[in-house]
Amino acid sequence: MDNTTRIVKESKNKIRAEFERTPLLDRLRSKFINMYTVQRVAWYLFRFLFLLGISYVILFPFFSKISSSFMSGEDFVDVTVRLLPKNPTLATYAGVIKYNGYFEALFNTFVLSLVCAVAQTFICCLIGYGFAKFKFKFNKLLFALVIFTMVVPHSTLQLSMFMEFRFFDVLGICKLLNAMGVIEEATISLLNTNIPLYILSFTGLAYKNGLFIFLMRQFFRGIPDELEESAYLDGSGVFSTYFRIILPLSVTMMVTVFMFSFCWQWTDNFYTNLFYTSAGPYLLPDIVKVPKGLTDGYTTASTYISAAARNACGILILIPLIILYLFGQRYIVEGIERSGITG
Repeated sequence: MDNTTRIVKESKNKIRAEFERTPLLDRLRSKFINMYTVQRVAWYLFRFLFLLGISYVILFPFFSKISSSFMSGEDFVDVTVRLLPKNPTLATYAGVIKYNGYFEALFNTFVLSLVCAVAQTFICCLIGYGFAKFKFKFNKLLFALVIFTMVVPHSTLQLSMFMEFRFFDVLGICKLLNAMGVIEEATISLLNTNIPLYILSFTGLAYKNGLFIFLMRQFFRGIPDELEESAYLDGSGVFSTYFRIILPLSVTMMVTVFMFSFCWQWTDNFYTNLFYTSAGPYLLPDIVKVPKGLTDGYTTASTYISAAARNACGILILIPLIILYLFGQRYIVEGIERSGITG
């Protein structure tokens, strides 16, 4: 052991011995009552109060809606009840499930959202792969148009999409069949069916598909080209390479896109109100109404009970999405990280 190390060790032992001989009150005062400790405590306290206030502002509306959905009629006429119900009940949820056709709407919405989400996931994955890995004429221009679809409000295209599916005709086939006497009308109305949404999903033109294509393109640009080159040298074709190598590598990103697409289609009311004009399928937005007999005997509180019923409908609509998020939150985080748009 050299002299420097021995001197440092002896100095530390001497300081420690002197500190231990100091009275406990003086040691506590020197350790905790100083400007550095005061600044740290003040910063931690400020941060805690700030986050607590932000959490209150964000979470209080949700908590109040959840709480009111469990209130009974007696709670609404009781002036002492503010937030927590005195007589909690599940009658509102039971009424929504029984009289508002919840399970029928749940099944129809699930089928519609699942088909659209699967179609959008694979179509956007294929389009994003083409933009990322292939060089062709007008590549940048076409991708700029894809980005442009994220900017244009969908209400701008509302009338044109409605007329297109109200008088649907592909390449004049319907007009030809009408001229031949096969069908009575020269066009076909696809309104009040799921077909318009399926067509938009399978063609990559549905809601938020521009964003999904952008995410997939950014993800595929991060995959090394050497993987594809090695596959081509081994005799694999373009589609074989795509399905056997690229798709297995992009499972995380595809799950992310699927969940985004499923959730947006689940809560969509723009396209459903546009294409379902009269007798369309019974979907979850249709259950948002007051069940029969819920306000009977509570005339003075009928407005609050109606609001509680709508809150219960909203919670029943969100429960499947919450369950889906609990199982897929890891994929969402990993997918966004690997897409290259973080930070």
